Amino acid sequence: MGRGDGVHWIGHEEIGMLIYPGMTIMDLIGPHSMFGAMMGTKIHLVSRSLDPVTSDAGVTIMPTATFETCPRDLTVLFTPGGTDGTIKAATDPETLTFMADRGSRATYVTSVCSGSLILGKAGLLEGYRATSHWSCRDALAGFGAIPTEARVVRDRNRITGAGVTAGLDFGLTMVAEMRDRTYAECCQLMSEYDPDPPFHAGSLKTAPPEVREPMMERIAGFSEQAKALAAGGIARR
Repeated sequence: MGRGDGVHWIGHEEIGMLIYPGMTIMDLIGPHSMFGAMMGTKIHLVSRSLDPVTSDAGVTIMPTATFETCPRDLTVLFTPGGTDGTIKAATDPETLTFMADRGSRATYVTSVCSGSLILGKAGLLEGYRATSHWSCRDALAGFGAIPTEARVVRDRNRITGAGVTAGLDFGLTMVAEMRDRTYAECCQLMSEYDPDPPFHAGSLKTAPPEVREPMMERIAGFSEQAKALAAGGIARR
């Protein structure tokens, strides 16, 4: 019997993906492409209203559910990250109430990039190891989380991805978790996800000083915003 003979090909997962103005589109689309490859899965793109949502790159997404119409019991609750848009979402009472409510029952509570700031502010990372984009990972400690440097971090049912492109690694990890490793590898093959970047500047460890230093300077304002957000602790309702 081959490894793929017992694969759980068809499922019935309910996945709620928060979307908000100013989110980073790749944070959403990478995981969405992997979730969407799971036959039988239903994906809900959730926003405060059904009005179009424009990302930080100018790409507009149409929500399919609101905070009120999104299923109460989700297999996966997910949030993408961003910069200014993420800070705004993480200080919006309605968004935080929705995340805390669905997160209290979801099988998996997840994020990619700075989306973990939203999870943290909603009180969903207290006592959990978690990762984020390098620019704001350490700020997670302000929410009672344990900042952890890795592409994907799992602590019980909390699964978080690092910055932007880590969303693909996160997505494949989730497919393997919910279905099967072989299913995840099939998704990887169909996506031809076989990284061979033309440059090796994708982390603070590998980027040369002439790249690392100006980027750290440019993102410093957001890093300070993230620290200030975390300094306020978990949102109390």
